[in-house]
This record gives sequence, structure tokens and C-alpha cells, in this order.
Amino acid sequence: MYQYIFLDLDDTILDFHKAEAIAVTKAFVSLGIAPTEALVCRYSEINQMHWQMLERGECTREQVLVDRFAHLFQERGIQANALECKESYENFLCMGHYFIPGAEEILPYLAEKYQLYLASNGTARVQDSRLKSAGIRPYFQDVFVSERMGSHKPSLTFFEACFAQIPGFDRAKALMIGDSLTSDMQGGGNAGIDTCWYNPKGAARMDGMKINYEIQNLLELKTFL
Repeated sequence: MYQYIFLDLDDTILDFHKAEAIAVTKAFVSLGIAPTEALVCRYSEINQMHWQMLERGECTREQVLVDRFAHLFQERGIQANALECKESYENFLCMGHYFIPGAEEILPYLAEKYQLYLASNGTARVQDSRLKSAGIRPYFQDVFVSERMGSHKPSLTFFEACFAQIPGFDRAKALMIGDSLTSDMQGGGNAGIDTCWYNPKGAARMDGMKINYEIQNLLELKTFL
């Protein structure tokens, strides 16, 4: 049934939350900021909020990358340079990788049967570094990162740009797999392709959103792929 599989990277293949906490902690230390658990947790909340604003078209990607730190510092009364923190954070985020359970087994399984493509809203140099560190770039026919594509998930523009780079592409034979309802599932729906929601925590679906498959473990993909 399927020929093309699009996979999200963060929190679908690689554990972004773990990498984020480690990188932001190191970035705060480099700027002389005490990296308390509460501060790191609050950063993660603000970061997610800003990416959702980007998905809704309320800000630019460049604004997200700096404003998330500026927002945190202003909220907590921290005297620090948001741009400097952003650059330090990205440098640390480039280091190392942490797999989502089942990812190391499912990638070679899927790559033997389908054309795999990565579809990510991340920063290009960070994602390139993490893919290299994890050793998983060879599984993918191509890697589509929003910074390079000039648009981002869930916009139709992003997906159309991806499709245009795949010879003979047929959206009826494509499946988008990811953890985000607002980015991956909405994006796949916008693009007219089937979707599979990786939902390890059993979160509730959004009303009216069509999802073709739902899994809580990546290895469940073997039951229908």
C-alpha cells in the first residue's frame, strides 16, 4: 500500500526532551545561570509554546530561536543575553543523541521495505549533527529540514516542497509518522497523505483531526507496515 514513509525526528526517532534538558543546562551554566530543575522545565514549556506559535504562523523561525530565551529571562528576571544563550544551546544540542525506544530496531526494518524520508522542523546544523552522531542518515533517501525548505510543518508548502524532490511521487502511497498532533498529524492531513500518530503517553486526540493509525510503541509499526 505504501511506498514513501515520512518520519519526524524529535521525540519520534530521537529523544529531544532529554537532549534539550542536557543542552539547555549546559548553556545556562556557560552563562553563569543556575540551571535549576524548575528553570529548565519552564524553558521547555516556553520553547514548546513558541514552536506552536510558529506552526500557527504567528512568528518566524528566527524569532522562535531567540525569543524563547528572551521570554524566559524576562519572566524570571535573569540578566543574560538571549542570542548568546541560543548559540550556546545549539552548540551543546549538536553533541550526542538519545534514541526513542524501538527506533534502532524499526529504522532498518522500514528502510528495507520503503523509501524513508525525514521531515523535521529543527535547525539544519543541529539535525545534521544529531543524525550523524546517531548513525542513522543512511536509512533515509533524503532529509527535509524546515530551515532548508523555506517553510515548516504543518504547512502545505513544506510538504509540497518535499514531494517535489521525490521522482514520481504519489501521495496516495505516502505515510507521515510523528509524535506531534499540530505539526506531524495536521501537516500530513494538510498534504493529503495518511498519518500515524506515535502517542506513547496515551494523550487525547484533537477533535475533528483524522488520523489513520495510532501507536504507543514504534515496534507496533510492524503490525501494519
